[in-house]
Amino acid sequence: MIFSLFLIFVGAAVFATLALFARQSLIIAYIVLGIVLGPWGLKWVTDTDLIQDISNIGIIFLLFLLGLNLSPRKLFELLKQTTIVTVLTSAVFASIGWAIATLSGFDSINAIVVGVSCMFSSTIIGLKLLPTTVLHHRHTGEVIVSVLLLQDLIAIVVLLAFQAVASDSNTLVELAKLVILLPALIGLAWFLKRFLLLKLFFKFDRIQEYVFLLALAWCLGIAQLAHSIGFSYETGAFIAGITVATSPIALFIVESLKPLRDFFLVLFFFALGAGLNISELDTIWLPATVLGLLMLVAKPVVFRFALRKVSETNKLGWETGFRLGQMSEFSLLIVFVALQSALIDPATVYFVQLATLVTFIGSSYSIVLRYPTPVAVSDRLRRD
Repeated sequence: MIFSLFLIFVGAAVFATLALFARQSLIIAYIVLGIVLGPWGLKWVTDTDLIQDISNIGIIFLLFLLGLNLSPRKLFELLKQTTIVTVLTSAVFASIGWAIATLSGFDSINAIVVGVSCMFSSTIIGLKLLPTTVLHHRHTGEVIVSVLLLQDLIAIVVLLAFQAVASDSNTLVELAKLVILLPALIGLAWFLKRFLLLKLFFKFDRIQEYVFLLALAWCLGIAQLAHSIGFSYETGAFIAGITVATSPIALFIVESLKPLRDFFLVLFFFALGAGLNISELDTIWLPATVLGLLMLVAKPVVFRFALRKVSETNKLGWETGFRLGQMSEFSLLIVFVALQSALIDPATVYFVQLATLVTFIGSSYSIVLRYPTPVAVSDRLRRD
C-alpha cells in the first residue's frame, strides 16, 4: 500500500507539472496517470479496488464541505427554483443516452440503464472546479449546487430501486423508507448539533487539533449513520455539513479539511483511470466515445435553454451548462449496482465507463479554459 501511494503521488506530481505546462486540468493528469500505472497499463499499481475504497472518502469530505458552505434557507429556495430545470434536463439526457445505446445494439434493459446513467453531472468536477471564495456566494454557484443536489437525490432513488431489485424487496417499501427516514436523519443531526456538537465546539474552540478531530468525527459519524439506514455516505456527509453551516466554527472546518479532501480526490481520479479495462473496449470504444462527445455538446445547450425558460440570464445558462457538461461518478455507481443486480451485461459497464471518462476529460478541459477555477490555465481566470 505504501509503495502504491508512493507511485501515485510522485506520479501525480510529475503528471500535474506536465499538465500545468501544457495548460491542462489537473483532473485530466490524475486520470491519465491511473491509465498509465494501472492494471491495464504498466501494471505498477494493481490493487485498484483498495485505492477506490479509500478514495471514496474524498467524495464524503467534498459533500461535507459543500454543506458547510450553504445556508439551509437559501438551499430550499434554490431547490424550488431548479426542480423543473433538473427534471426536464435529466429526461432529455436520459433520452439521448437511451437512443445512442439502442443504436449501438444494446437491448432495451441495457439501453434504459445507459440512459439513466446519462442523467447526472459530476458533483466532484462541478464543485472541484468551482471557485470556493467567489461562486459559492454568487447566484451562478448557488444554481449549480442546487441542480447537483437534486440530481444526487434522483440518483439515490434510482440506486434504491436497483438495490430493491437485487434483494427481491419491494421497491415501494424502499422508497417509503426514503420519505420517512431522510427527515428523521436530518432531525437527529440537527438535534445532536444543537445540544451536543456546538457545546463541545464552543467549550474547546481554542484547541484547533480538537476542533479538527471533532469535525472529522461529526462528518464520518453522520455519514456512517446514513449508510446504516440505507442512504449513501455522501448523503449523510452533506447533511452533517449543512446542519453546521450557520455556526461560527464552519469557516475554520472548511479551511482545515480542504487538504484532506484533495488528498483523497487524487486517489479517486487515479482509481477512475486505473479501472478502465482497455482490453474490453474493442467493440464499444467508438459508440461510447460518440456518447461522451454528444453529452459534452448537448448538456451545455440543454441547460442553457432550460435555465433561460426560468428567467435566468443567457450567461448564467451557458456557464452552468459547461460546468455541468459531463456524466457523473453516480453514472459509474449506477451501472455497477445494475450489474450486481443482474440487470445488465458487463459490456454496458465498460460502455458507460468509457463515455464517462471522455466527458470528464473534455468537460474539465473546457471549464478550465473558459471559466474561473482554482486550477485555471490563465491568471485572468484563476480564483482561490
